[in-house]
Amino acid sequence: MAKKGKEKNTVNKAKHTKLMNRKKNKLKKEQETRKERLKAIVKLSQEKAKDN
Repeated sequence: MAKKGKEKNTVNKAKHTKLMNRKKNKLKKEQETRKERLKAIVKLSQEKAKDN
């Protein structure tokens, strides 16, 4: 038999997926910024090594 009335848990699931997506996006951005910083640092160190 099918359930009657309001669907159970859909609101909580929607909130949870929204929050998890936010968390994933935040982690991706942090990883990208770390990679960019590392690239910049490596580039600077290589330039200094060439100068010396």
